[in-house]
Amino acid sequence: MNEIILEREKVKNWDQYPFNIASISNFSKLTFPSNVTFLVGENGSGKSTIIEAIAIALGYNSEGGTKNFNFSTQHTHSELHDYLKLKFFLSRPKDGFFYRAESFYNVASNIDELNRYGLKSLLPSYGGKSLHEQSHGESFLSLILNRFSGNSMFILDEPEASLSPTRQMTFMAIINELVKNNSQFIIATHSPILLAYPGASIYQISESGFECVDYKDTEAYQITQAFLKNPDRMFRELFKSD
Repeated sequence: MNEIILEREKVKNWDQYPFNIASISNFSKLTFPSNVTFLVGENGSGKSTIIEAIAIALGYNSEGGTKNFNFSTQHTHSELHDYLKLKFFLSRPKDGFFYRAESFYNVASNIDELNRYGLKSLLPSYGGKSLHEQSHGESFLSLILNRFSGNSMFILDEPEASLSPTRQMTFMAIINELVKNNSQFIIATHSPILLAYPGASIYQISESGFECVDYKDTEAYQITQAFLKNPDRMFRELFKSD
């Protein structure tokens, strides 16, 4: 995918969610010049909203999974996907996955349920063992090692939530292999480790909209660097009384 466009002329009420989110109200177009794109921003800035909308517009289940997943525990997604136009380099990817940390439990449960009801061929695609029988980090690695493949589109919302720093670096090595095999990633993250992926495009989301920034200009990098350089000073600032 090389571009998404918000069809602003279709929006009837800009005071209605999700169009009343400042970053969305100032959004028109987002381009993807590289195969790895990160979306960064403060909590509530609209990262998950846009990530979710892109995933649904691509045909993925709103709570996560592939295009073949069709379950819902609670209808919470916005209608933003109905207003997005997606443009591709040549053709749509043949496969992919939408991962969101907050609802991955529901995806794992659905896989187990489908396995119990006769889809025995499904579980081997996720490592051959119930994702619930593994830690959060192990289940995510099992997912990406067994289910992720080339020529695919991966939409990931805060994958670092389940990964230690070491496993985040392992994940970047896997990303690199999949990118070599013509896969594309769009990732919302707070991780200064993941954001360091070479050649990635990074968009800072704020009330002003979406701005392409360099890695060292991201808040995640600057705050982490300041803290690690002088944690005592940071604690003095944090804990000082009025």
